[in-house]
Amino acid sequence: MAPKLPDSVEGLRAAGNQSFRNGQYAEASALYCRALRLLQVRGSSDPEEESVLYSNRAACHLKDGNCTDCIKDCNSALALVPFSMKPLLRRASAYEALEKYPLAYVDYKTVLQIDNSVASALEGINRMTRALMDSLGPEWRLKLPSIPVVPVSAQKRWNSLPSENKESTKNKSKETTKSRVPSAGDVERARVLKEEGNELVKKGNHKKAIEKYNESLLFSNLESTTYSNRALCHLVLNQDKEAVKDCTEALKLDGKNVKALYRRAQAYKSLKDYKSSLADISSLLQIEPRNGPAQKLRQEVNQKLK
Repeated sequence: MAPKLPDSVEGLRAAGNQSFRNGQYAEASALYCRALRLLQVRGSSDPEEESVLYSNRAACHLKDGNCTDCIKDCNSALALVPFSMKPLLRRASAYEALEKYPLAYVDYKTVLQIDNSVASALEGINRMTRALMDSLGPEWRLKLPSIPVVPVSAQKRWNSLPSENKESTKNKSKETTKSRVPSAGDVERARVLKEEGNELVKKGNHKKAIEKYNESLLFSNLESTTYSNRALCHLVLNQDKEAVKDCTEALKLDGKNVKALYRRAQAYKSLKDYKSSLADISSLLQIEPRNGPAQKLRQEVNQKLK
């Protein structure tokens, strides 16, 4: 005798989740369908619950290789709760599988507006950038659909979720992201993009330069000067915390990167972290004792400490 199915939306969703975890995607999809029908029969307005059910059913379609229905269900989920993370990621994966790379890029980019540390979206952007450069050429950005601006309310909704709900999404492929070794072709593309960023810095276009450095780092994140150059742009744009992060990454790759030490010292000074600023200046002067700008910065920081 078959086990009795739950008679509540919550129970059907839980049963569907269990079937999905067991790899029974068709069964899970049927349970989510039943839950959706019950929700509609009940006539109660619960857009969040309905959105989750569509998103979960989309995951089943994706696992079964049914990308078209996956996209339809993600569209339904996002119509109910715009800028939800999971349906955006699932739709991006489906677009990518269908080789609709511009649409996949837009969804991955939208996810990163909500949370710029989601590993699967970072990897997706990396893959889409390569594919788009290969298929559309160096002006590929001009041929993309518009990328929606994520409202603050959507970012707050994501930030308010329990941490355990976010970790699996954020860390899904973090290890593979860190361990990828760039090919010789990747290194050359990274170098060209970095040089393009440098030219934009000379013209005073620091925002566009950051975009070029971002692209360069997608191809190879092993070049210390790319991080320290991007840090300069952040400093000019008064993005001091971002400058500190980039300088720290640069120094992990090259502990004697004098520009990274100097720029991090500048950023720490702006953030009023004078002790950290002095520590970086001291490290710099051990490498280049006669560095004039560093000596001047040390005087300025010492004045702040008096």
